Amino acid sequence: MSKPLKQIHLAAHFPGVNNTTVWSDPKAGSHIEFSSFVHFAQTAERAKFDFLFLAEGLRLREQGGNIYDLDVVGRPDTFTVLAALAAVTEHLGLTGTINSTFNEPYEVARQFASLDHLSGGRSAWNVVTSWDAFTGENFRRGGFLPQEERYSRAKEFLATTQELFDSWHGDEIIADRATGAFLRDAKAGSFVHTGRHFDIHGQFNVPRSPQGRPVVFQAGDSDEGREFAASDADAIFSRYATLEGGRAFYSDVKSRLAKYGRRHDELLILPAASFVLADTDEEAGELAREVRRQQVSGATAIKHLEFVWNRDLSSYDPEGPLPGIDPDISDDHISKGRAQVRMYRDPLATAREWRELAAANNWSIRDLVIETGNRQNFIGSPSTVARTINEYVQADASDGFILVPHITPTGLDDFADRVVPLLQEQGVFRTDYEGPTLRHHLGLDLPRSRPRSSGGTSTDDLRGEERAAS
Repeated sequence: MSKPLKQIHLAAHFPGVNNTTVWSDPKAGSHIEFSSFVHFAQTAERAKFDFLFLAEGLRLREQGGNIYDLDVVGRPDTFTVLAALAAVTEHLGLTGTINSTFNEPYEVARQFASLDHLSGGRSAWNVVTSWDAFTGENFRRGGFLPQEERYSRAKEFLATTQELFDSWHGDEIIADRATGAFLRDAKAGSFVHTGRHFDIHGQFNVPRSPQGRPVVFQAGDSDEGREFAASDADAIFSRYATLEGGRAFYSDVKSRLAKYGRRHDELLILPAASFVLADTDEEAGELAREVRRQQVSGATAIKHLEFVWNRDLSSYDPEGPLPGIDPDISDDHISKGRAQVRMYRDPLATAREWRELAAANNWSIRDLVIETGNRQNFIGSPSTVARTINEYVQADASDGFILVPHITPTGLDDFADRVVPLLQEQGVFRTDYEGPTLRHHLGLDLPRSRPRSSGGTSTDDLRGEERAAS
């Protein structure tokens, strides 16, 4: 008996600070004006995508003490943008990255519950932690937490917000004009949380929202991050967009669900993926090479090399050979606030490897950065891209993809008009939305609120209730 076809999940990432977007291209528009967000979101909704995703940076990246302005900087606040988009879309999910290290559970729960009401049940939260003291300097507490502490705080942060969401059950508001009674229960929203990181009590002031709780996304790739996703998330972002890497990641994360009493389909795995489309595969290949050279200008190549060398390399020719000097391995890094720096844990070994590659292939600095950096994941004609995406999903390398176009805001248009119809013809992607909330789009159950009680719950109590309800 053949395996039934999986339905593909598609989402769109409006790029923030990144190495994908080519903001200097004549076809590119603003990354700040609201009209760009509207066009992007409405294109995704026209194509019946599950959701739009906004990443978030809490501090502008720096290089050599100056703002790194080769990429886009200065995007507006995530909640403000998503709330505004709720008014100009009807079905599209609205997903925002909000940090659990430099925020408080009550504030974040209130913001997401409000967004869920404003959007009619379309909000989602990408829970992240902050890893560096540089970002912490923007906040009162400053500093940062070791990785194990970051995830400990994040787990309790998420559990606490869930207590707040569940402090309302959905039947408290009666608004009886005859008797003048507005609430059935005068203690609606009452909560008490006592834990290692948070000790709060009071009354949550936003009634239960259409989804009950926002959909929860997680993006960590470490063992702690994968475990966090398996225990608490509805979906996990992945950087593994190749078939082999995707299947290994998919199998690993899905295998962790059973210990938390969760089914295989209760956690979706959605890698980010870029794409280049043209009428033929050959034309798409040529265009992809052009795009890569746009993404990696000479100045960008030098800055990227500085991530590893940790030195000012501005005097080097990007079309010339790699530096003969070795990287500076001191802790004071020239690049601040950039997660890619953590990828090069052994700069000396990386420098040796890159020199060998450059020598073997006669690559310049710019050639090396282009060839070793991120590439477009899907390149080809619409039929080739549609076929490849479907192959990956049916092979359990993912449950779908979060698409990252290199042109904003119109870079999604071609995919919506030329690839989505082919996926629909294959019967692997919806032709219309089938429910009002993001949980409907993703095939996720609506969460049940926890039982009423006279007191609050501890984090351990909440985990036990959720496992029992699974």
